Amino acid sequence: MIIYNVTLNIDKSIHTEWLEWIKEHIPQVLATGKFVEAKLTKVLVDDEGAETYSVQYRADSREALESYYADHAERLKADGLQRFGDKMLSFRTELEVVDEYSVTFK
Repeated sequence: MIIYNVTLNIDKSIHTEWLEWIKEHIPQVLATGKFVEAKLTKVLVDDEGAETYSVQYRADSREALESYYADHAERLKADGLQRFGDKMLSFRTELEVVDEYSVTFK
């Protein structure tokens, strides 16, 4: 399992518009068929001028992620850049899931 993590720093002047957009954008990324799920999380940092979020997309394999890069990434990334320009800063990280744990309460 591969996690494709996109961390985004959003200027407060566009925050509401961006949040509406990202909630439409994530399903578009999932519709590529390259990811099995996604989570939108808010990063809990204190920044007066911006809000920070992380979107974590889970892919079954490295090949699925590479296929996403080759066939879809530029087009989907361009939409946000065109809309929000330098008021939306982002960086991407790839993570490999080594093991997972959970707690089950009875």
